[in-house]
Amino acid sequence: MAADALAQVLRPLEETFAGATFDRLLVGLDLADDAAVYLVSDDLAIVVTVDFFTPIVDDPYAFGAIAAANSLSDAYAMGARPILGLNVAALSGKVPLEVSATILRGGAEKALEAGIPVAGGHTIADDEPKYGLVVLGTIDPRHLTRKSGARPGDRLLLTKPLGSGVVTTAAMRDRATAGEVEAATRSMMRLNAEAAALAREHGATAVTDVTGFGLFGHASELAQASAVGLEIRYGSLPWLPGAERLGELWLYPGGAGSNRAHFGPGVELAPELADWQQQIGFSPETSGGLLIALPAAAAEAALRAATERGLEAAEIGSVVTGSGIQVTA
Repeated sequence: MAADALAQVLRPLEETFAGATFDRLLVGLDLADDAAVYLVSDDLAIVVTVDFFTPIVDDPYAFGAIAAANSLSDAYAMGARPILGLNVAALSGKVPLEVSATILRGGAEKALEAGIPVAGGHTIADDEPKYGLVVLGTIDPRHLTRKSGARPGDRLLLTKPLGSGVVTTAAMRDRATAGEVEAATRSMMRLNAEAAALAREHGATAVTDVTGFGLFGHASELAQASAVGLEIRYGSLPWLPGAERLGELWLYPGGAGSNRAHFGPGVELAPELADWQQQIGFSPETSGGLLIALPAAAAEAALRAATERGLEAAEIGSVVTGSGIQVTA
């Protein structure tokens, strides 16, 4: 859902709970972040998140695996250790039962890779398939990684290449090559577990995952939550094969325009960038990487560690005093 529309539909919830106090709710609607966090004891908190969506690839197994990886990503972004998942599925009677079963198998095997069981869930009938997970995780609340906390002087690392939304949109229009779709699928299926470990081991000050609001949208949220500005170098951004070629053809998901309309006023884009280059930073991602702010002294070691872990990470900018996002060429 577009950010503007989401803010509007959530307003009644915020009004309903205005003034109510839940002492053990550490992160909720009033402190928008990647997951809800509930305090159990001084050294234990429960992290809960849910995500589901319609198919973005033709392969039902890959769709299930991508949806599960995407659902787990919010828990990883908070620094949590996932402990179990629940299926959230809308399955269509218009497709063979084995297709629906394959979607669920893709999700289950990705959950198993993450070391968690799928312990149940809820399924409804719908003309268009939808799938995802509720994910429950645990964390010592002193070790939460939030969108807030970035400090001027920190460096910004991105742990996956960008462009999944552009490539999958192009694939639906038969404009992406098989190799481009395969690379995007492989990236989306990759868990952010290693990226989360990287953030933890190198003293991350703020973390968020890059998904539906695109890089510039999620970076804007991190900047606002941390009360800082961010400088992002377009030339340092990592891209999936074909992403920039397809972006230049304006093969964007529908959310790219609404993301730019909502977050654009807070993003200063270098005039040297072509309009398609400005647009692509707002393009939605699916199961994207983690955007990590960490101390400058840790950046080089973090990049080396990322390479050793097989991550396609890149240093893409820095944290500065001020507000908003400045994107240079």
